[in-house]
Amino acid sequence: MVHGRQRYKCKQCRYHYTVTKKSDARSPETRQLALDMYLEGMGFRAIGRVLKVSNTAVLGWIKKFGTPVQLPPTDEPVAVVEVDEMHTYVGQKKLPMDLDCREPTWQTVFGLCLR
Repeated sequence: MVHGRQRYKCKQCRYHYTVTKKSDARSPETRQLALDMYLEGMGFRAIGRVLKVSNTAVLGWIKKFGTPVQLPPTDEPVAVVEVDEMHTYVGQKKLPMDLDCREPTWQTVFGLCLR
């Protein structure tokens, strides 16, 4: 017996196993509550702390809820796309000539650009 559960051993392969499964699965109500908390803006870690489960379990529940959802197909092309606070540098960041301090001199080490 390990942790109050009977263990068995296969005589052929010597595998140890238990017949009764340990049920630590959360109820569907708890999972629904986690989804509601997520949709109200709570993070995975905060939900896990409140419900006393791991944040990875909460993440898995949310993913399972979202998997069967199908977005409606659209045949119309997208006319306008709005991107908020997107910053991208392709290759390298271009600086104005008077602010370009890429050479490692004593002026750039001390935060001075004397050009």
